[in-house]
Amino acid sequence: MDAAGYTTLTRQAGLMREMTVIAHNIANLSTAGFRREGVVFSEYVQRTGDGPSLSMAYGNGRAVDLSQAGLSHTGGTFDFAIQGDGFFLIETPEGERLTRAGSFTPSAEGELVTPDGNRLLDEGGAPVFVPPGAGEVAMAEDGTLSAGGAALARIGLWQATDPTSLRHQAGTLFSADGIEPVAGATLKQGFLEDSNVEPVSEIARMISVQRAYEFGQSFLDREDARLRGVIETLGR
Repeated sequence: MDAAGYTTLTRQAGLMREMTVIAHNIANLSTAGFRREGVVFSEYVQRTGDGPSLSMAYGNGRAVDLSQAGLSHTGGTFDFAIQGDGFFLIETPEGERLTRAGSFTPSAEGELVTPDGNRLLDEGGAPVFVPPGAGEVAMAEDGTLSAGGAALARIGLWQATDPTSLRHQAGTLFSADGIEPVAGATLKQGFLEDSNVEPVSEIARMISVQRAYEFGQSFLDREDARLRGVIETLGR
């Protein structure tokens, strides 16, 4: 296979990865707190001696869309939504993770946990504790939880120190090389943030990628036919 074939194959591999990401986005249209992802293409140029350089397309980078999504009212005491930048900080068996999914419940010990049992952390990195029988729990916009007029904890909001280091781990969880507190964002009790995936634009993107892949496959088929013709001609 010549350089044109290898270049097209790298492009096709990147388009396949992008199609996988798009399918994952569409599958999470209704997942609270889900962040849309995209694929970033880059160019790798390699010298080939005295001839022209060889250019390869790489679609290995992942970009997370951090745009605000709409809020849905649930009325749940421990359903929290973020308005603005930032993430909740969650303690998992694999380490601390960031998430925009704000559905929590008190555990038997009184700690607020995710549906998977991971603990929500406060602004100091400690588990958020609500004593059993504390009564009606209210949350201020700055994340301060209180019951009976007494403050219980203040939920912390965090973001990646370097936004490009934000990596999707599983579900709605993200990891980062470093995190820092966020200022200016507010929290709403009794709401959950929707997925920020736009179905119409995502389907349009899927069609565009599919057409680009089909065009690349057509080129490879023509290249294969051309090489077969050359081999048959030289073999006579």
